[in-house]
Amino acid sequence: MPTPKPALLAPLLRSTAAHVAFAALAMGGWALFANRGHGLGRAALACLVQGLLSGAITFGLKRSLEAMAARVTGVAAVLLPPLVTCAVVLIVLLGVHRLAGTPEVWRTIAVPYAVSSTYAFVYCLGLYGARRRAEGRAS
Repeated sequence: MPTPKPALLAPLLRSTAAHVAFAALAMGGWALFANRGHGLGRAALACLVQGLLSGAITFGLKRSLEAMAARVTGVAAVLLPPLVTCAVVLIVLLGVHRLAGTPEVWRTIAVPYAVSSTYAFVYCLGLYGARRRAEGRAS
């Protein structure tokens, strides 16, 4: 089977809908796995809740980080936006899963939280680097 050409994958890699769908499926699947010992009904509810949360978080995270990073300079642009989004994401994940009655809350949120937090810090570091390069070209 031939390997897909990078040019054919580029639109998919830039697609917000593809990112949201992937996050919802992957992290919803993780929630199903993390709660598998509590019966299909409870595991499926955790899957649905986490899938919807991961899709929504993925949709809003990039824009939130960009908006916050544009308002601060220096090291604060690298640290402040991800710290804020990490705190908000943790509060939302804990709160919604507790309201939904997810049996294994910490196991359920561990992977999605780790992924979103890592993304937030790496993305802000990339934004900072791009800003510094742009400032260097402008001077």
